[in-house]
Order: sequence, then structure tokens, then C-alpha cells
Amino acid sequence: MRFLPTAEQADFVRTLDRMLAAAGTPETARAWAAGEHGGGRRLWARLADAGLFALAVPEAYDGFGPRPVELALAFVELGRHAVPGPLAETVAAAALLDALPDPGPAEEWLPRVAAGRALLGLAAPEGGRALDADAADGVLLVSGERLLLAREHGPVEASLDPVRRLALPREDTAAVLATGPAVTAAAARAADRATLVTAAQALGVGLALLARTVEHVRRRHQFGVPVGSFQAVKHRLADTLIALEFARPLLHGAAVTGAGADVAAAKAACGEAAYRAARTALQLHGALGYTAEYDLSLWLTKARALRSAWGTPARCRARVLAETPV
Repeated sequence: MRFLPTAEQADFVRTLDRMLAAAGTPETARAWAAGEHGGGRRLWARLADAGLFALAVPEAYDGFGPRPVELALAFVELGRHAVPGPLAETVAAAALLDALPDPGPAEEWLPRVAAGRALLGLAAPEGGRALDADAADGVLLVSGERLLLAREHGPVEASLDPVRRLALPREDTAAVLATGPAVTAAAARAADRATLVTAAQALGVGLALLARTVEHVRRRHQFGVPVGSFQAVKHRLADTLIALEFARPLLHGAAVTGAGADVAAAKAACGEAAYRAARTALQLHGALGYTAEYDLSLWLTKARALRSAWGTPARCRARVLAETPV
């Protein structure tokens, strides 16, 4: 089994990194948090031009996927650069529509998703809230054995991460896309895809927090020497790096196998590693880390939100125990 990216995959990751580094994503994320989606939609279109969303869409619908390994690698970069929007949800919605026996909804939506012309939300199973429903072209939600498409939603609510805006889709005005047991199976497949790419996004957030913290402790001096030269600081950073690097192969393995237990293990490891990185960053930045105006806050709050999104650590560990043969 190969866990190292191929040359083509590495080139794709570098392309995304360069593009996002030049895009000014912190400013775009702050505007998104304020409900201004223009910059985010333009960035979404650029990601689509780079082929990101086509990775989630089968060739029959103008994509070249599904390719979960490439998606996982790409979502690490999306997390590293704090890209806003219902990214994981759109990818998961594509998996859901593709899994339906009736190709009608997929034929309508998936070519638009691949081209970046459609943002699809997906309501979370817990509480039914959807991420960025006010920016999405539609929100998929499962009610029993019915798959619904909602275009209206309740008030937008704040979350742990101000950039991640939540709303309750209106089921009473939603259109029915599919019914029957196949909806339940498709929804489970979509949830696994959302869990996988959310884990990748969390890993990217953790890597960004670690990199920013290392840069900070190199610059900041105390008692005439860099803070990063203190033994306690080195140990804290080393522990954070180890947690992130131990999570990375779990993510790659889950992308290769697609097994539910593997996906859950990756999500638990990546979410916890990113949260550790956030705590380390907050402590080593001192009072500066608490300020919302400082860009670090975009990753701090996201690490906490992604830790619970699409599977809390406790729920993921329970799934690993339940689905792993003794």
C-alpha cells in the first residue's frame, strides 16, 4: 500500500498551496463571517478551475472522480489556508447524489458542482443544522427515508468558529429528491466522505497553527534570547508535531481503504491533533493569541469546530471499537 503522494498528486498540492497563498484567504474568511460571500464564491470558482470539485464527481457527470486520496490531500491545503465555505458538505453531497439509484438528481447537480457553479449544503445528522446554508444553492437533508432539497432556512446562528455559520433548513418547503432504503445507504456514504475530508481539513489547520507558532517563538525574545530556545517550549512544539505526523498516515490510510472504522480513526486523530496544536499556539502566543483581530484566531476557532464536526472524538472512537474485529 502506498502512502506517499505520487508526483502528480504532489504537483496538485503545490499548485493549490501557491494559489491559496496568493489569494489572501484570511480577508476572504473574515468577509465570509460577516455574510459577504462574493470573495468566497470567486475563490470557489478558482478552486473549481484547478479541478478540486471534479475530484468528487464521477466522469459520467463531467468530473474525474471520485478520488478520495486526492480529495484528502487537497483538503489539508484548504485547512492550512483557512478557506471558508461548505467545502466538506459539497463533496459529501456529491457522494450522496451519486449513490442514489435514480440518476436524475445527480444529472441536475453534479456537473454544476464539478464546474464550481453550485455550492451544496448537507444538514448534519445531529440537530439538522447546515453549514453556510445562506451561501449554498441548496441544502440536502435526510428525513427518515426521504432525501430533501431545501432552498430556505431559518435564522443564521453563530458557531464556535465565526466563519462557520449554521442554519436550520426548512423541511416544510423542501423538494423531495428521492425516497426509500437507498437514501439511508447513500446518506451513510456521504457522512463517511464528509468525515474523511473534515479530518483532512483539521490536519491542515493543525499544521498551519504549528507553523505560525514556530515562526512566532523564533521572532519573540525574552531575557535576550528567542522564546523558542526554551526547553519547555521545544518540548511542547515537538509533542504537537508528533501528534500531527501520527495522524497523517491514518488519514492517508482511510482515504485509500474508505472503511468506516479507518475514517473514524483518522477523524479522531486529526481532530485531536489540531486541537492540541490550537492549545499550544494559544499558550505560546500569550495574550496575542486571544485577540480576534490577529489572523491566528481564524485557525484557533476552526480547530475547535472541526474537532466536533462530522463526528466527535468520542463518537469516532466508539465506532472504531464497534467495527474493528477482535
